[in-house]
Amino acid sequence: MVCAALLCALFRASGVAADPEYRARRDALRKAVPEGVIVLSGAMQGIEDLRSPFFQEPNFYYLTGWLEPGARLLIDHHREILFLPPHDAQRERAMGPLAAAGDPGINEKTGFDTVLLIGRFDEELHAAGARAKAQTVQNALTRLRMTKSPAEIELIGHSIDATIAAHVAAWKSARAGMYEYQIAALMMAVYLDRGCERSAYAPIIGSGPNGLFLHYNRGSRRMEHGELLLMDVGAECAGYAADVTRTIPVDGRFTPRQRELYDIVLGAQKSVIAAVKPGMAIGRTHSQPSSLYQVAYDYLDTHGRDLHGEPLGQYFIHGVSHHIGLEVHDASDIDAPLAEGMVISVEPGLYIPEEQMGIRIEDMVLVTHNGCRVLTAALPREAADIERIMAR
Repeated sequence: MVCAALLCALFRASGVAADPEYRARRDALRKAVPEGVIVLSGAMQGIEDLRSPFFQEPNFYYLTGWLEPGARLLIDHHREILFLPPHDAQRERAMGPLAAAGDPGINEKTGFDTVLLIGRFDEELHAAGARAKAQTVQNALTRLRMTKSPAEIELIGHSIDATIAAHVAAWKSARAGMYEYQIAALMMAVYLDRGCERSAYAPIIGSGPNGLFLHYNRGSRRMEHGELLLMDVGAECAGYAADVTRTIPVDGRFTPRQRELYDIVLGAQKSVIAAVKPGMAIGRTHSQPSSLYQVAYDYLDTHGRDLHGEPLGQYFIHGVSHHIGLEVHDASDIDAPLAEGMVISVEPGLYIPEEQMGIRIEDMVLVTHNGCRVLTAALPREAADIERIMAR
């Protein structure tokens, strides 16, 4: 816990932008669009923006590591410039000291050889445009972000560790009579205490019938005896997201029907994980027969039945996977084949309104040279293991 908190704090601390990994990413993007002029704007934050803390725009953060508002980036074939707002006494009284071009040590702090005031941007853009043609860089930037570096995988691992601790704490505390928002608050407290700065997304805590709704986040229902509790909750540490779902019995033991359906979803997940490898497609519909989606659908449709004896495939109502990184649904070309270094979710589910049951099991996997490694393997998913941890 201490090591994770320290690492995340270090990555958020002043000077992280000078890490050579950011410069390497900019070099890779320049090579991908050699004749282009690349412009990215960082996130803005007004003095009166009091609803949430400042978080940098993900693409801008990926290329710069810069964590202050109002910045802009320009890259052409032979140079890169970071533009920063000037010092503003009123703004800094409200928000604290901010960096500006001309500050002592600004080049070392930012990792840029050239740092200029934002007012110089139009002039420099015109000069760059006279030498090169503009190109769309989104596709190139997306391709770069899809493959994670060792440093990124390590940071994702810390978010995962904190998320796993939060899930286990929830399992040990959940019981009938509690409200969903109490579980969410407990889980958030655990990963914030472990150095993660926020939730990667609004916690999805759905008890009973609320487990049927994929992005339910109201959290206002009181849990009842005999129900399932679906918890789709992930931490974000140093900008990198975790995304983990478990479905547990509120009373600590699955009913026979709950156990039957849970084991079917788990079997589908295991089948998908076994199929993950370079070259495999994630897929979204039956139009891609050789895909992770089809593996999940086929398993669910050939194991078990609903209350009317019909196959269960019709109750699988969402995709089985997405990329994860700086964003929980990270930048990606969903139709591109998997490649070594990608981090994706594996999350089959069944949602049966007639039985008031939603079951989803979600883990994160790293694509390796010949298969995958489950990054979230430390969080149990076998029904018996869940019941053991929840034993009162």
